[in-house]
Amino acid sequence: MQEALYYNSKKDGVVQCVLCPRNCYIQPEKVGFCLVRKNIDGKLYTLVYSRVAGGLAIDPIEKKPLFHFLPGTPVLSFGTVGCNLHCKHCQNWTTSQVDAGQSFEKTITPEEIVKAAKEKGCDSIAYTYNEPTIFYEFMLDTAKLAKKAGIKNTMVTNGFVNPKPLKELCKYMDGVNVDLKGFTNFFYGKTTTAWLQPVLDTLKTLKKEKVWSEITNLIIPTLNDNLDDIKKMCEWIKKNLGVDVPLHFTAFHPDFELRNLPQTPITTLVNAYDIAKSFGLRYVYVGNIIARDYENTHCAKCNALLIERLGFNVLQNNIVNGKCSCGEKIAGVF
Repeated sequence: MQEALYYNSKKDGVVQCVLCPRNCYIQPEKVGFCLVRKNIDGKLYTLVYSRVAGGLAIDPIEKKPLFHFLPGTPVLSFGTVGCNLHCKHCQNWTTSQVDAGQSFEKTITPEEIVKAAKEKGCDSIAYTYNEPTIFYEFMLDTAKLAKKAGIKNTMVTNGFVNPKPLKELCKYMDGVNVDLKGFTNFFYGKTTTAWLQPVLDTLKTLKKEKVWSEITNLIIPTLNDNLDDIKKMCEWIKKNLGVDVPLHFTAFHPDFELRNLPQTPITTLVNAYDIAKSFGLRYVYVGNIIARDYENTHCAKCNALLIERLGFNVLQNNIVNGKCSCGEKIAGVF
């Protein structure tokens, strides 16, 4: 175990974790909401440092999804157990919703992760699968080493993190996908046990800190598929983040505690896509289903096909030095 960052000591041996907006008060010998930060003798410890759930995996970067970040390259991915949300639709609930030690965990140090990335020819590392900010210390140490080794760092996050630890992390992050799960507090509270504003604040911080960011919005039938809310979301993105941030509308598949709902109809995803484009967002995608052309990247100026994709596979990439052949600069890291 390793002592955690971002906590305060209180009376009677209680500690307050200030890593995420829950700001948990943790009694002695108890863990916080995330299940992996424990109060031991008045100090807060992380239970998942160097404890990788399942092992390391090599994914296409498109799987994160990051479509404008080193397209077509392999990324070394890993996560731990635990999460600071309880999403009823979580697809990784067998690791995210369990205590430390209740899932297969393998001891792998930050040094070994960076070494593996170099040996496997991965251009980047992804902190993913569960919520990476709950293994903050492990991620931060790995990211520092990766940066020194010339390997880029990416994170797939729910964005539910406090500003101070996020700003420190931004010094080492090159690309982030934020899961903007919906656009109402009602949805967030009922479906994830969190609330919306901290996630919006995270997106604004990432922009301010100049970290390349993309957004995923998983559309769940009857829960967050209201088109008026999707309009408000797109309007907020345009106003606060600009028109160049890629937005991925992805299909829900029944899982965990929401097995009673149907998967998202493609018509819903296309309607959301059309709404986003009507607000002037330049790079909008549809995912988790095969949707030809809706997963391709086109030039915002001349509409030329720049990147053709099929699932997570890049079939062609016509971006040269970050530009279209017409000279238009394409937003992203290429």
